[in-house]
Amino acid sequence: MSGNTILVIEDEADIRELLAFSLERAGFTVLEARDSEEALRRLEGPLPDLLLIDWMLPGMTGIDLARRLRKDPLTAELPLIMLTAKSEETDKLKSYDVGIDDYVTKPFSPRELVARIKAVLRRTGAPEAGQLAFGPLVLDTQSHRLSVGDDNIHIGPTEFRLLEFLMRHPERAFDREQLLDRVWGRAVYVEERTVDVHILRLRKVLKPFGFADWVQTVRGVGYRFSPPADSAGSR
Repeated sequence: MSGNTILVIEDEADIRELLAFSLERAGFTVLEARDSEEALRRLEGPLPDLLLIDWMLPGMTGIDLARRLRKDPLTAELPLIMLTAKSEETDKLKSYDVGIDDYVTKPFSPRELVARIKAVLRRTGAPEAGQLAFGPLVLDTQSHRLSVGDDNIHIGPTEFRLLEFLMRHPERAFDREQLLDRVWGRAVYVEERTVDVHILRLRKVLKPFGFADWVQTVRGVGYRFSPPADSAGSR
């Protein structure tokens, strides 16, 4: 993955392709959906970092989609930007009332849109692509590498995604169902014990470097990433 993942929801193919081209040039990874139903299917997998939603979608409108996303605990905190030709103040207020993070009026320049996306990612606390570091343990989301100092750690793709998610939310405990939703996605039907298996594999990967106990079991809840207080994290 070259950068943050953006889901573009736009029914006009030429606009959708232009958005995808501009965002990929800016370093984002782009997913596309032609309408709200396709977007919802996309969201059954691993979640993107931000959604660009066209207001005038066929069927379920962008406003209705945003309202639905905000009611779902899994997607309630996803950053949302509304794209629309509507520029009246009442339309903007309606967008903000349903939980839109920003409102971009067509036509707009690609540079402005990229700047607005980056601003929303910073403002909402959504992690930007790059490195996650706690002490000497460094996870690089761009090169998809895990390292300690000059040593690269061999890690499987599922364990990488699991560790990335936990490192993005240090000290927060997640139950198995939450981890399945966030790491595997809702469209993947696996047993909750699958989480236990991959947690064991992750600890096995980290153990030779002394980090296995940073992935902790929270009795009666699930798991959390808990590095020592003196290993301040960075992004």
